[in-house]
Formats: sequence, structure tokens, C-alpha cells
Amino acid sequence: MYSQLISDFVDNETLPGSYREDALKFFVPLVDLIANRKLDSKRTLYLGINGAQGTGKTTLGKLLVTLLSAREFRVANFSIDDFYLTQSERKQLAESQHPLLATRGVPGTHDISLLMTKFEELKNLKAGQECKLPRFNKAIDNRYGTGDWQKLIGPIDVVILEGWFVGAFPQAAGDLERPINELEKTEDADGRWREYANHQLAGQYQSAFDQLDLLIMLKAPSFNQVSEWRSLQEEKLSKSASLDAPGIMDKEQLAKFIQHYERLTRHCLEYLPVKADVLFDLDTDHRIAGVYRQAN
Repeated sequence: MYSQLISDFVDNETLPGSYREDALKFFVPLVDLIANRKLDSKRTLYLGINGAQGTGKTTLGKLLVTLLSAREFRVANFSIDDFYLTQSERKQLAESQHPLLATRGVPGTHDISLLMTKFEELKNLKAGQECKLPRFNKAIDNRYGTGDWQKLIGPIDVVILEGWFVGAFPQAAGDLERPINELEKTEDADGRWREYANHQLAGQYQSAFDQLDLLIMLKAPSFNQVSEWRSLQEEKLSKSASLDAPGIMDKEQLAKFIQHYERLTRHCLEYLPVKADVLFDLDTDHRIAGVYRQAN
């Protein structure tokens, strides 16, 4: 049943042949796990996919939609990135809290109230009812207009939320004291930015992540590998976007941008594996080196 679907998916997404092998070996059992969880429950199942930038979480989300849909499940799939605050909202946040909050990424730069509202809408969506989900355009660093939002028709069986820190929990206060890179040292010397982001993560974000019934983690080998993969992402975005797209970054801009993500990415790599229900260890070639499941 799955073999041809996966082959077509690999071709359509222009993925390497090795992805087909890993999907058949590792992701088909994951689909079976999700399907069984849903069949055991009468309510909408909420699934989180955590993975640092470039780990393939967006691709996995798409594949799960393809395979679950083939089993006649109705699936909503979206990224926490789609809930970034608009440019103007982040500008206001930067003026009132800290200049670094103008840059999207860390906790505090998303509209979590909107995310929670959409979670509730999807859970209660009746047959034939429509729900519109926001979409974010990274090429222009701003949210799409409502006319270009994702439209879903109820009922919804499975909701997939993917993101680079989905499922993460806050750091201890003492861990915030020392800057971990040049950005924090020079632009957040007093620690206000990282303290604000950590406080936000401890609040509404935890309420959102508590909705998840199952947390999957795609674990990168190291933060250095994440930086390399993120650079490849930007190259692809640059090739697919128009020449004057203001959100495209050069190498120097990207190196600084990645530093915004470093603290929480390292925190997730170290501490989130024990929290994940299903953990996929990735090697430097994006292959799955191992899979681990928490005992139920």
C-alpha cells in the first residue's frame, strides 16, 4: 500500500532514493502508530514534530499527510512558523521589550493565542465546516494575507504541528546567565532578550505543547550540522524566490540569524530526546541512524 505512495512522494519532492528506504523502514511504522492511537481515541489526535532547522520535519509532515490520507484520515498539517507575528507586530515588540525581538524565531515572536484558537477550532470542526490557518512567507519575512491562508474542511482526525522547538521546555534561570555566542555577548549583554524568550516559553507555549498527544523528534547530530543544513535551506529559498525578495539572507546575515536559534536548539538537542515519544537519530547525511520509543 505504502510503497508506491512513498516512491511518488520522493519523486515529487525531488528527494534522494535513500529517503524512500528510510521512509519504508522507519516512517511506515510511525504511521501505523499514529493510526492506532487515533483509532483508540474518539477525539482529534494532536501530533508534534520537533527538529532543528534542516532536519526534514516539514518533509516528514507532508509524508505523514500523504500516508495517513491514504488510510482515509483527515489531516491538518502546519508549522509553528506560520504563526510568527507580523513584521509590524515584531517591530512594536522590539521597541517595547528588546531590539532582537524584531527578528523572528525565538519564543515570544509567535501569536500563540492564535495558535490555541486554531487548535480549538480544528478540534470542534464539524463535517463541511471550514477552518483557515495562517501562512508565513519567509521570502518577505511577513505573514500572507488572509486570502492566501490554508483552508481545511472538517472534520479533522489528526493535527500535526511541526517546528524547531515544538515540545521544548524552558531553561533553568542559572543557565541563562552566560552568553553562548557573539550575538548574545554584544546585543544581549544584560540577558533581557534570552530571559524574555525563556519566560514566554514557560507560559503560553507550554499550554500549547501540552495539547500534544505524541511528540516526535528528528535529532540532528550536532549544532554545527544544523548550521550547515540551514545554509542549504537558504540556498534553496534563494533559488525559488524572486530576485528582490527582501527576506533572503547572504552568508553573513545567515550566520548572525542562526545565532538567534542557537541557545534553544542546543537545549533541545541535549534535553528533549528523553521527552520525545518517538526519537529518530539522524546522521550527517540526513539518514536515520536509529529510532527509539518511550515505553507507554
